[in-house]
Amino acid sequence: MSQVEKSNIKLFTGQANVNNLSGPLSIAEFSGKSLSMGIVYFVYLMAILSISLGVLNLLPIPLLDGGHLVYYTIEMISGKPVPIKIQLVALMNNDKKFEDSGIEQTWNFAHPNNKKNTGPLPNFKMMIKGNSYQMLLNHISHTVTELGSSDNWAQFEVVILDKEKIYHKFNWQVEKFTLEGPLQGCWLTTVVSNPIPLGSSI
Repeated sequence: MSQVEKSNIKLFTGQANVNNLSGPLSIAEFSGKSLSMGIVYFVYLMAILSISLGVLNLLPIPLLDGGHLVYYTIEMISGKPVPIKIQLVALMNNDKKFEDSGIEQTWNFAHPNNKKNTGPLPNFKMMIKGNSYQMLLNHISHTVTELGSSDNWAQFEVVILDKEKIYHKFNWQVEKFTLEGPLQGCWLTTVVSNPIPLGSSI
């Protein structure tokens, strides 16, 4: 058995020390060494790395596919849209995971029709940081009240308290995505109105 195979067995059986895990540069170096041992070892290593990344991506972490699957499962069980609360919590903690992670999370739950109007992610970030929506970033609290709904759409009143302790009201609309594909049946945000300032008390 080769050293590569022994290392992989230790990693999957939990015998490997996590302190020995390497970053991208070490992985690249190890990939070069495996290639020098032969194409079979190199392909084997690439397969192991791909499987590892696939498993990691399925973990129930909000920014990963696994996190999205959890949200979609909640929606299917409850029959109610949940992306608004997910988006609001993300925007409340915009830079918690990494810079603008909350904006990216919000973008992930935007309806394709919404994305057509707001442009690609860089444009969406600029829009959220602009005068119309910047109060959503790192806001203190929020409330969500349903205004109306059907089988395929729902509208909510969202009131947030921003960092300056000023309240703002939004109309937030979501629709169930009906086209075939991985998003079929998921509730996604279609429209968010411009804010209405409510002052320092409501």
